[in-house]
Amino acid sequence: MENNEELEYQKIMEAGEIASKVRGEAQKMIKPGVKLYDIAEFVENRIRELGAEVAFPCNLSRNDIAAHYTPFTGDESVFEENDVIKLDLGAHIDGFIADTAVTVDLSNSYSDLKKASEDALKTVIHSIEPPMNVGDMGKIISEVIESYDLKPVSNLSGHVMHQNVLHSGVSIPNVYDKTKDTIDIGDLVAIEPFATDGYGAITDGTDKYIYKYIVSRPLRLPSARNILKVIERKFCHLPFSERDIAKLNPKYKMGLKTLVNAGCLYAYPTLVEKEHGMVSQCEHTIYITEDKIEVTTK
Repeated sequence: MENNEELEYQKIMEAGEIASKVRGEAQKMIKPGVKLYDIAEFVENRIRELGAEVAFPCNLSRNDIAAHYTPFTGDESVFEENDVIKLDLGAHIDGFIADTAVTVDLSNSYSDLKKASEDALKTVIHSIEPPMNVGDMGKIISEVIESYDLKPVSNLSGHVMHQNVLHSGVSIPNVYDKTKDTIDIGDLVAIEPFATDGYGAITDGTDKYIYKYIVSRPLRLPSARNILKVIERKFCHLPFSERDIAKLNPKYKMGLKTLVNAGCLYAYPTLVEKEHGMVSQCEHTIYITEDKIEVTTK
């Protein structure tokens, strides 16, 4: 590797190591009666404490919610004894991202559901031979999950990542897809099989707690202009949470709503299983080098 490539490689691997460490620590803290807010704050503060930055808000999606739930300011909800939780977190070093997730089954009743996504992830990673068609990867994921008599979530996918870009445009489906897209040497890829005992697809929920900057526009409301300046400076490239804005501006609500309505921000809806089936998720980030497939978040 040239010096620049070596430096990028070190940052990719360091981000993965930090994300993996925080995932393991947070996983042990998820117990009945513990506040979701406290876990999310621990994850994000711990990532920074270990020398990285937060790539996206900590997701703590329970039961039929597959993704995009992060606790909000004043959220008093706690984990319940029968919860199946998807802990999904991301860290980055200078924009080089590690994205990883694990399912925590507090009910101890969904071992096959949890194993299905874990086994699918392990199998597809071991099957990668670059350049590899992403549709073929989806076929492998689907076959493994279906072998457990469960369904892959067809409209959720993994993603290739670039520096400061969480979703580069190339997706890794969880079902077979006829496509010419491939992953190849030099790619940084988040692979995340989702399994369910429900319909096999997600739909948008009503709650929205995660945002992303889109564009600046003229705004009349001073609080909206002030919040937008902060967002452009701190979060321009990557998603952020309602909690992040509340910490920067206690009188944020009207300004945040104005920014969404003006099209300056995109608000991510929670993603709910179509028939309210239980959902599991397992995710690793891989980096494809000339010599091997490196799991950065192992």
